[in-house]
Amino acid sequence: MEKIYLMALDQGTTSSRCILFDRQGNICSQVNRQFKQYYPQDGWVEHDATEIWASQMGVAVEAMQKCGASPEEIAAIGITNQRETVVVWDKKTGRPIYNAIVWQCRRTADFCAGLKQSGAEKEIRERTGLLADPYFSATKLAWILDNVPGARTRAENGELLFGTIDCFLIWHLTGGRVHATDPSNAARTLLFNIHTMQWDEELLRLFNIPAAVLPQVKPSSGVFGMSDPTLFGREIPIAGVAGDQQAALFGQCCFEAGDVKNTYGTGGFLLMNTGSQPVASTGGLLTTVGWKIGDKTNYVLEGSVFMCGATIQWLRDGLKLFRHARDTEAMASSVEDTAGVYLVPAFVGLGAPYWDAYARGTIQGLTRAVKPEHIVRAALEAMAYQTVDVLQAMRKDTPFPIGSVKVDGGASANNFLLSFQADVLGLEITRPACVETTALGAAYLAGLGVGFYSDLNEIRASWSAERTFVPQMSNEKREELLRLWHRAVERSLGWAK
Repeated sequence: MEKIYLMALDQGTTSSRCILFDRQGNICSQVNRQFKQYYPQDGWVEHDATEIWASQMGVAVEAMQKCGASPEEIAAIGITNQRETVVVWDKKTGRPIYNAIVWQCRRTADFCAGLKQSGAEKEIRERTGLLADPYFSATKLAWILDNVPGARTRAENGELLFGTIDCFLIWHLTGGRVHATDPSNAARTLLFNIHTMQWDEELLRLFNIPAAVLPQVKPSSGVFGMSDPTLFGREIPIAGVAGDQQAALFGQCCFEAGDVKNTYGTGGFLLMNTGSQPVASTGGLLTTVGWKIGDKTNYVLEGSVFMCGATIQWLRDGLKLFRHARDTEAMASSVEDTAGVYLVPAFVGLGAPYWDAYARGTIQGLTRAVKPEHIVRAALEAMAYQTVDVLQAMRKDTPFPIGSVKVDGGASANNFLLSFQADVLGLEITRPACVETTALGAAYLAGLGVGFYSDLNEIRASWSAERTFVPQMSNEKREELLRLWHRAVERSLGWAK
């Protein structure tokens, strides 16, 4: 039968999604399923990896049924995933030995503080492009090996496997035949040297990680393995893998050095393609791998904001200020400003460019005149302010002119947010016709990996813009708003020390 579809498995922080795309990048079928979040202690965040696997397979089968797609019509599977989240599982049974420790989890903050005090961060930075922060995988993996009874001995004996979520899904999709990841995910572990593109022996020693648990690192586009025929009725090649933010950059067709995208997801992530050479940051940004296709590696600069859409989720589920996230646009637009309120969403610390694991969330400027609408608007504005902080650091690190920013992610549907973002950045903001660019990027990589697409130009031809937001705010007003934002941020830093 003719190959019609590309299947994208989009495993996010709060939900598992499957989208079937056609050759033109149109969504033919989409199914999404949320899963449970676990918070065993203050600042700790976990997932049940078995539930993630079950939910991801469930949405995949349902998406096929929804549009009547047969397995023979699917050219390839692409996987994109929440990055840095750690799973350790039994090599024989596939069962995790502990809950997945999520990228948001801050349990290893003291460990990371010790690395900084010992002077190890400089070497980490030089080899990985990253910082000694609980955000990344290595300290989470070390925590599991040191705190789950017998885990370290079993790992050293080759009985356990480690992986980020993509790796865990690949292992189960292939019936345990393939233990592999791609460079964009490996580069987020603090264990992978982005210059040699290999697991780094010095870093393994630093974090006391046995090499036996590590997956093979394969190019982001190309066949990783075939799915177990019992899952879909026939084997389907798994041919594209990338961490969610790199997949979104690829899905936005940001193929050239200087191209920039911002994703408003659970967190917020601004990425710039820097081409074939890694660019070291002086402003708190991360230097990391975008993707590897064949022998060619693309690098990126990244600024990671920990709480973006998750802040809206908290306002909805925690404070009960509204029923649906889509209500926030009307609420924010119903008031002229925030009535002086600034919300700093440092619930799990602050990411780029601050990197303060001990910062905590604050709402400042409260008076009795403040209404729920003001707080909702302040939360949306905080997403935009955090993006400004990252872009300003990015401008200092690179010679590339930034003419506009492409955006995606759930909150990019919010016109108030994007209008305000254009204002405080002073740049045009472009929203694509398909905002599911994370899944689309995984599909593009998979399609390229099996020859469904001939080259990047064919992929680029399928991308189109839906709307462009043009800045309207005066420079004076922009500068005053940002001055007060930075004042608010200062008061949140170091709170939990």
